[in-house]
Amino acid sequence: MSDYSFLTSCYIKSKADEFVIAMDSMLNQTLPPEQIVIVCDGAVSEEVDTLINEYVQNNTNLFTIVRLEQNQGHGIAMHEGELYCRNEIICCMDMDDICVLDRCEKLIKYLDENPDIDLVGSNISEFIEDVDNIVGVREVPETHEDICKFMKMRCPFNHMSVAMRKSALEKAGGYKDCLLYEDYYLWVRMYLAGCKFHNIQENLIKARVGMEMYARRGGYKYYKSGRKLFKFMHKNKVINWFEYKKIIFIKFVVQVLMPNWLRKWFYLKFTRKTNK
Repeated sequence: MSDYSFLTSCYIKSKADEFVIAMDSMLNQTLPPEQIVIVCDGAVSEEVDTLINEYVQNNTNLFTIVRLEQNQGHGIAMHEGELYCRNEIICCMDMDDICVLDRCEKLIKYLDENPDIDLVGSNISEFIEDVDNIVGVREVPETHEDICKFMKMRCPFNHMSVAMRKSALEKAGGYKDCLLYEDYYLWVRMYLAGCKFHNIQENLIKARVGMEMYARRGGYKYYKSGRKLFKFMHKNKVINWFEYKKIIFIKFVVQVLMPNWLRKWFYLKFTRKTNK
């Protein structure tokens, strides 16, 4: 199967224990990566920095470490990192999540067998604190056609689950800054560039969640960033005027008017398949 690069980033709030679990899940893949690119988005903690140095020393020629002098945000950090990926296929990962051990084997195999597909992702299971405490599953549409329809109202991929062709990423202009919508913005631009999509209907990532996640998804600043994205989608005819007004109204209610506890209930009730 094809070689691939893992691309991830960390920053000052990245936790050492979570970093180790995430990194080990990358290293222990049934199809190991040929390269792991870690972007340090500004300063990182002393503990995380020590861990990075240890992993580099113990894995000759595997790691590429990119250090940004100041925190630039996830979009810019990932854009810098993509420039250092030396393989055509790039797998993304967040440094507080966990890969299922055959995650990359399944993604790479799918891309190898389907050369017309530019990006493939999967469903994810979400846990709080203990990896066995699964609180929900985020399912995303499978086929290219259904993904493009879903994209009109919601993000159609779980970013930490995807693998993509670097040539397609570059065709769309790569990662760009768009506060908390960097991935959604990229998928839209890849769609406009004519890229083809797929989601494997398996939970290939265990994603860490908590109240902080729902807090991040609220507030006028987050709403304003999303409104900018949806204006871009309307301008480029991804959505029509009615769809634009509808999504802006929903986002305003959920992100600005709802308190965090109610927003958590809303996301779990309407955007997740829960175990409750």
